[in-house]
Amino acid sequence: MNGPLVSDPYAQQPDPYRAPSDPYAQPVSPVPPQPYGAPGQQPYSGQPAYGQQPYGQPVGQPGYAPQPPAKSKKGLVIGIVAGVVVLLLILCGVGVALIANAADDDPVIPTTPTRTSAPGTSAAAPPPGNNNAITADSSSDFGDVCSGGAILNAAEYTTPASAKVYVFGNSPTRPTSYSYKSVDSRASYYAKSADYAQVSAVGCLSYVEGSEAIGQKCDIKASDGKKLTVDYLSSRYTLTFHNARTGEKIGDGGTVNAPANRCPSFLTYNKETLKSYASPDTASVDAALKKMFS
Repeated sequence: MNGPLVSDPYAQQPDPYRAPSDPYAQPVSPVPPQPYGAPGQQPYSGQPAYGQQPYGQPVGQPGYAPQPPAKSKKGLVIGIVAGVVVLLLILCGVGVALIANAADDDPVIPTTPTRTSAPGTSAAAPPPGNNNAITADSSSDFGDVCSGGAILNAAEYTTPASAKVYVFGNSPTRPTSYSYKSVDSRASYYAKSADYAQVSAVGCLSYVEGSEAIGQKCDIKASDGKKLTVDYLSSRYTLTFHNARTGEKIGDGGTVNAPANRCPSFLTYNKETLKSYASPDTASVDAALKKMFS
């Protein structure tokens, strides 16, 4: 049936920001609104004057009169309704969960986490590591074990008889620095400096604070030719043995004396105090090593 076209006031309005379906079409300028319900009106195709219509006015279609924008509170109402719906969903979700738990033959365990091991422990936790552990690239690095460290690439310590051992010691003048000490090269525990990867244990000689005593007065000739008298002092050390890989103490070598019974042919001294300290007795160190690792 032919007749005038009447616009549907509830029909969806065209999107003024939507790009035209034809990618090569020229953008259409906004057109003035048509009188509501006027049949037979054709869309105005001319360019409107500046400021005549607000930006975004939908383009008219043949035989169709667009609705002027209505000022309503529809958006506010929709927002309020949406908020109520969300609240109802939340309330319904909680209600469903409670009902399901009440009807279940095997009640759901509360969400509070349960302890599976003793306080402060974890069943699957690995043993604590040594934060001071390093990877050695020379024999001198093993001295870190005596300062509380460990050597990550040291050989595994299994039995005392199979261990290779390095010994390090500090001094009264350098208590925090440990230097290499020679041991009997014929012993089974001996290792060359190049064989540090085979070493699994470290002996630590630590100076006993306040143990120094008067030894000998040694007359020396300084490097500049000046003659000096140096106080050569005796002292004591403690010897402990440690697992090189973990730093753990594995044995005690007792007390080792550093005797100053006679002046050595070579000594180091402090230029300000003119004091020199005797080294730990090598024979006593080897005796303690043999007792521990043989």
